[in-house]
Amino acid sequence: MRWNLGLAYLAALLGCASEGLAADTSVVRDGETGFTFSEYRAAYVIGQSITFRVAVPSPAPANYDLVFQIIAPNAVGWTGLSWGASMINCPLTIGWASGATPVASVRRTNVRTQPQLYDGAKIQLLKTGTKLNGTHWQITAKCSGCSSFATTGSSTKTLNPNGSNRLAFAYSKTKPNSASSAAMLSVHDVYNYWDHDFSTAGNIDFDQLVLRNT
Repeated sequence: MRWNLGLAYLAALLGCASEGLAADTSVVRDGETGFTFSEYRAAYVIGQSITFRVAVPSPAPANYDLVFQIIAPNAVGWTGLSWGASMINCPLTIGWASGATPVASVRRTNVRTQPQLYDGAKIQLLKTGTKLNGTHWQITAKCSGCSSFATTGSSTKTLNPNGSNRLAFAYSKTKPNSASSAAMLSVHDVYNYWDHDFSTAGNIDFDQLVLRNT
């Protein structure tokens, strides 16, 4: 099955066309985990959004780890965050709820087809901040290999911890059929891009917070 780019009409209706306007991010201090996040709320249907949050170390070393958080309504089948603002040649962190269990997976593809498990990045679910209730599921995870990655050939992309980075998300209403990190994904229904401000996502005590929430 060819992995196509979603429903053009619905994307346009939601402001989700590929040339959509950059969106603002806001700063949130999560009282549960203690992280300071830069947050973006992505509309996936009219009146509903998925929340994407990013936290980084301050100061950030080379090839720094980051923590991301996804908060999604239970109606969301799966959603993915592209760290290179593209479906291809960059890490894709995917999340969904399987029964009462939030699941996270990191994938990559070099062509527009089903993304496969990616061993160039590693995600670690944090117990605090990963949960599900009657309305939403939530994932909080550390990613090693999401901030700097090979793209094509010898090219490497590194996300700026002190500035704005172009990111993208995808959404599908269809849930994967298992809790396996390698579960098959349906073709996404909606996607969009935005500029995410990492400069407001710095955490001086980043490593300690990771340990505290593990």
